[in-house]
Amino acid sequence: MSDDELSKIIGKPMSKSRVVVERGPVANFATAVCDSNRVYRDPRAAAEAGLKAIPVPPTYPFVMQTWGEFAEEQPADKPTGNPMGEVIGPLMAKGGIILHGEQEFIYHRPVFVGDVLVGEGHVVDAYAKESKGKTMTFLVTETVWRDEATSEPVVTSRFNLIHRG
Repeated sequence: MSDDELSKIIGKPMSKSRVVVERGPVANFATAVCDSNRVYRDPRAAAEAGLKAIPVPPTYPFVMQTWGEFAEEQPADKPTGNPMGEVIGPLMAKGGIILHGEQEFIYHRPVFVGDVLVGEGHVVDAYAKESKGKTMTFLVTETVWRDEATSEPVVTSRFNLIHRG
């Protein structure tokens, strides 16, 4: 993609979701990432740690949309189709590989079991670099998850997807 084409996708909406943070998926995720801390499974352990409820492991926002999104509860203005596919598809048509690059989570407050969050994701940056004779295209998306009741930001997830031609 040319620099002009890349600049046109900045700001493109990628997702809009309402999620309910549930105990079972949080416990399963903690197990999947080999975290045996009881606070992710037992409300008594969370209370003993001074927490109001079971918290989520630090990288849980990566899967929140998959494990807490119920189709009948989604925003009416949710993007349709496959927005990421629309962005990455033209690059993949030229061959190459996709890499999961950097990912970060910026917590504004802890996420707890029982939270209902609304997230909106957008492409916030897109650029290309040459590396060893190959073009690497970087797509940076950001999803801001807000408390449904207060609209206050809870956690921001930034994700860098790389296409190497």
